[in-house]
Amino acid sequence: MNYRQFGRTGWSVSEIGYGMWGMGGWSGSDDEESFRSLQRAADLGCNFFDTAWAYGDGRSEKLLGQLVRANSEKRFYTATKIPPKNLRWPSRREFALDDCFPPDHIEEYVHKSLKNADLESFDLIQFHTWEDAWSGDRRWIHKMEDLRRQGLVHAIGVSLNRWEPWNGVRAVQSDLIDAVQVIYNIFDQNPEDQLFPACRERNVAVIARVPFDEGTLTGTLTPQSTWPKGDWRNTYFVAENLIPSVKRAEALKRLLPAGMTLPDMALRFILNNSTVSTIIPGMRKLAHVETNLAASAAGPLPVALHTQLRHHRWDRQPKPWSD
Repeated sequence: MNYRQFGRTGWSVSEIGYGMWGMGGWSGSDDEESFRSLQRAADLGCNFFDTAWAYGDGRSEKLLGQLVRANSEKRFYTATKIPPKNLRWPSRREFALDDCFPPDHIEEYVHKSLKNADLESFDLIQFHTWEDAWSGDRRWIHKMEDLRRQGLVHAIGVSLNRWEPWNGVRAVQSDLIDAVQVIYNIFDQNPEDQLFPACRERNVAVIARVPFDEGTLTGTLTPQSTWPKGDWRNTYFVAENLIPSVKRAEALKRLLPAGMTLPDMALRFILNNSTVSTIIPGMRKLAHVETNLAASAAGPLPVALHTQLRHHRWDRQPKPWSD
């Protein structure tokens, strides 16, 4: 495993981290299987784990706390997210700070997350939705700084809406946050336009989420793919999204060098960008952990292949089904 600096925090984090959404709320989640996968990742050198209260109403946070206690000799970096008070994802332009993150709500959920995980502090606490207009209302940062002084949180971050990386530039430039979490993958390259330059200038860490485009870049989806009732992917992969996504994934398969898989190519594409501090693929199975973490040892893609993939950028606008 290779490690990168996490912005200005001074942390050295694994460049392949662990996204814990799937084990909290997706169909087929099994806590014993999830924990074995988490432990295997830790054994292979992963030290950055990202969860949220919303991932199973604390279910995922409990697994993270269990992992930390089972590996007291290891230094892990723990990250979670405060849910918006109105429980609406993504945020909307018309939402005010009081709709989503009033100070008393921030404090309540920091303590809830700490209780779920049975931890004394989190390394990083993020706002699970964000509107850059809130940057000017300092109540959120005053509360977070108070919690930081109490030793309950060590760094502050925001998680940006799908396909809206521009909506975090002001927060980055404010010097009030230490990290930003954003969708970045072969298709979604638009964080490179405004967000990544701002992060480099201000030395703000970048967490790249959804490296496989919610599954498209695993290469396993077909136009007939469905999921069990209640699974979030049924609402995301409506025909309007599923069919073009599969077509674009098929086009990428034609570029695969011998011996390389599409997920491997997807992760290594992101590793080419030094602005990214860590990538957080969702992993629930041992085989996924082992293959995904192996991308770090393989390293960034050859320049020629990376250049080809840059032509597969897909600029999308938020839709009702993309929430």
